[in-house]
Amino acid sequence: ESRAQELACRVQIDRSQLSGSEYAFLDDLQRRIEEYMNTQSWTGDRFLPFEQIACSMQIVILEAVSLSEFRARLIVTTRRPIHDTAQSTVVVRLNDPEWQFEFSRGSSLRYDLNQYNALTSVLDFYAYVMLGYDYDTFSELGGTAHFETARRIADEAKGSGDPGWSTTSGDRNRRQLIDELLAQRHQPLRRAYYRYHRQGLDRFVKDPPKARQTLLGVIETLQEVSQSVSASYPLDIFFSTKYQELAAIFAEGDLGSRAYNLLTQLDPSHSSEYNNLVQ
Repeated sequence: ESRAQELACRVQIDRSQLSGSEYAFLDDLQRRIEEYMNTQSWTGDRFLPFEQIACSMQIVILEAVSLSEFRARLIVTTRRPIHDTAQSTVVVRLNDPEWQFEFSRGSSLRYDLNQYNALTSVLDFYAYVMLGYDYDTFSELGGTAHFETARRIADEAKGSGDPGWSTTSGDRNRRQLIDELLAQRHQPLRRAYYRYHRQGLDRFVKDPPKARQTLLGVIETLQEVSQSVSASYPLDIFFSTKYQELAAIFAEGDLGSRAYNLLTQLDPSHSSEYNNLVQ
């Protein structure tokens, strides 16, 4: 019997910032990462082909530290279908600016959660973060087990000294993301992912006014989160992923000005996008 993998991941490596033809073998890395993400069984769950999680990894190579060591930026995106439509929604878009790893011509990627590796541990970490986010949209806090696996990977990475894993680096990083996602005070945000997708977007076709009302309720919940948590990385990720969708949803219906007041207060950096709600 055929069992699909959980992830249907497209990988793209941009090496335009490196000069010289000696880095052509990075095209091989692109294939290997894609194969790694898409052939690995990440969960014990059975997925049918149409249930696979559509995701992408964009890897921008910033610098070759040596012939086999690279600094890169990683942008991870996951989508999910919207019920009763042919459309999908971006669940999360994560931007990781500091990834350093080694890869030389012909080397292979091995999956081993108990062994830290600068290349595969980051792939594993994001695989489980993507799964966590996706599962959270289908049941309340449904992604907890996957987020906990991601935290285990971060624990394993802690002593490595590699960029992106330590809380002391001050900048927002993998460690901070996973700690905050699993913190008690962020549970209302994670529950909001379920309400937003399952009770809001998935019901949009059947009853737009009611779906909008639900989504407004979600934003009110996020306002409470933002008041109880001074600077929330996962909350910022929610808005940087969803701001255009939110602006489009409330552009119609009669909740525009209420949505505008909440959104500009919670997400001032995208105010210009929300302005059309009150025009």
